[in-house]
Amino acid sequence: MNATPPSAPATTMAPTSPAPPPDNPLSFVEEIGHLLHASKGNPINTCIQCGTCSATCPVASGGFMDNSPRRIIALIRAGLREQVIKANTYWYCASCYQCTVRCPRNIDIAELMYGLKRYSVWKASGQADLIGPTFTETFVKMILRSGRSYEPVLATTYLFTYGIPEMLQEAQTATALMIKGRLPLLPARIKRLDNFKRMIKHIIPLGAKE
Repeated sequence: MNATPPSAPATTMAPTSPAPPPDNPLSFVEEIGHLLHASKGNPINTCIQCGTCSATCPVASGGFMDNSPRRIIALIRAGLREQVIKANTYWYCASCYQCTVRCPRNIDIAELMYGLKRYSVWKASGQADLIGPTFTETFVKMILRSGRSYEPVLATTYLFTYGIPEMLQEAQTATALMIKGRLPLLPARIKRLDNFKRMIKHIIPLGAKE
């Protein structure tokens, strides 16, 4: 009889680690949709591109926006993230809510503008010459330090874009307010500031950059 050759020792396969998830599994449309999850209006994919928002917007009608609200929604739905981020539309929004009130599809377009502002700040992207992003970031960092808004600090984000006469006028107004006790010399701090910071950090990722 032929001897049965010894069987090869069983090899144990090392467990394979699962592939790491992608950095951002969401599409741009889904990201914006998540920003608006608390909005009472319908999602932007219900937009019929009628242009009511653009026609009723005083800023878009005045020619100040490089993309109208209607076009911004179309760009989002097309996934054109870079074009949306580089637009000045949401930073020029006057928050009059005419677009939201008159939208026939009940889309909260004003809240969309706020959401795009937050998205732009979180992603640290956008036009470099806009005051809005710097103003917003300065405001958030300021309330994290003291819990209160302090106008002299906020003024530095736009004051130097003025001419000399306008800067002197601003300084004169601020001095008059301080003399009358309407503007404090130093920012006040709220009580239980740590509790306030913890609350803010749950809703504003920028809060980690104190």
